Amino acid sequence: MSTIIIASRPNVISGVKAGAIAGLAGGVVFGMMMGMMGMLPMVGMLIRQENAIVGLIVHLIISAFIGAVYGAVATQLPQGWLAALIGGMVNGVIWWVLGALILMPLGLGMTQMVFVIEQTQWLSLMGHLIYGIITALVFVPLSKKF
Repeated sequence: MSTIIIASRPNVISGVKAGAIAGLAGGVVFGMMMGMMGMLPMVGMLIRQENAIVGLIVHLIISAFIGAVYGAVATQLPQGWLAALIGGMVNGVIWWVLGALILMPLGLGMTQMVFVIEQTQWLSLMGHLIYGIITALVFVPLSKKF
C-alpha cells in the first residue's frame, strides 16, 4: 500500500503573521528607495508630520498591514514560489493603484492628482512591484515556520 503525502496549507492566522513580517521586509527595501527619492516626508504628511523618519514609520506600518493582507490571501493560493511571486506582484500593483493613485493623493488633499500617472507614479509602480516580490520571497519560508 502506498502512502500519499499531502502538504498542509498554512492557516490564515499564520499567513497574516508571516505576511506582516514579510511586508516589513519589503517595506524596508521600498522605504530605502523612497528615501533616496526624497518621498518619505510626503508620506509623513499623511499624519501631518513632514518628516522623513515619521514618513518611514508610517510607511512601515502600512507595509506590515499590506503584507498581512497578502499573507491572508496567499494561504489560499497554490503553494510554491511561482504562485507566491505572482501573488506578490499582483498585490503590489493593486496597492499601487489603491495607495499611490487614490488614497495618497486624497489623504494629502490633492484630489486633482487622483489617477494622474506621471514619472513619479511610474517609479512608485516599480517600488510597489519590488515590494511585492520581496514580500513574497520572505513570506514563503516564513509561512512554513508559523
